[in-house]
Amino acid sequence: MSKLDIFRKEWLEVVFADKNKTYGAYQLRKSNGANTSRALIIGSIIFIVLFFSPKIYSLIKGSMDHEDEQLKAQEVILAPPAPVDPKTPPPPPVEPPPPKVDQVKMPPPIVKPDIEVHDEPPTVEKLKEADPGQRDIKGDPTAEINIAEPVGEGPKKEAAVAVDDNKVYDFVSIEKQPEYPGGIAKFYKYLGGAIKYPPMAQENNVQGKVFLSFVVEKDGKLTDIQVTRGLGSGTDEEAIRVLKASPRWNPGIQNGKPVRVKYNINVNFTLN
Repeated sequence: MSKLDIFRKEWLEVVFADKNKTYGAYQLRKSNGANTSRALIIGSIIFIVLFFSPKIYSLIKGSMDHEDEQLKAQEVILAPPAPVDPKTPPPPPVEPPPPKVDQVKMPPPIVKPDIEVHDEPPTVEKLKEADPGQRDIKGDPTAEINIAEPVGEGPKKEAAVAVDDNKVYDFVSIEKQPEYPGGIAKFYKYLGGAIKYPPMAQENNVQGKVFLSFVVEKDGKLTDIQVTRGLGSGTDEEAIRVLKASPRWNPGIQNGKPVRVKYNINVNFTLN
């Protein structure tokens, strides 16, 4: 049995046989295929134009920018500098500022006959009032004193004022570790009495350990308290609260002085 196509025009003639074909339904059905094809073509053209319009716009804009860059990158030819006249004498060397103390010439030791020696060395009385140098220079009383330090890897002077050591040390490599007054057992006893089990953790039966890190300052105060591995349900916040309320610790010692030390600890939450 062949497949029937009810959209063929022959069926349209059969349906509208002995009927008024000037009626609108006949005309609409007769031109339906052409209208559908026309609408599909127009819609496809509009879609293609909208889809490719950003690409076309970017290509046009890129070509305009490229033209602007070519205009900006025009070659500028600079005239070469004027040749230096070899007859022009070089500028005189800059004289250093006069020293604060008078300077007397100290001639270098050269072996000559006595009759050829013209420069007499300065006397001891002159050296008491002036410094030896390569020539005589009158001192300037208002000049600043410039002390030249030796160059090299010799012994270096220590600073007169000790620099405050704010480095945070690791408690493992410290000379003397920070400690809670009375020892770590006293600290856990303090935690056991200070911790209030969060209601949310009780309802959800949350148990385990909250791992924290903090810094024991030079005065024993706990700062920079952070949870490195938590349990949630309010246990992390409770652990931080009890550490903030903790009494001050005995600070860590390095080189005989209190220093800042990072410390790690865990707080155990267990439902009885």
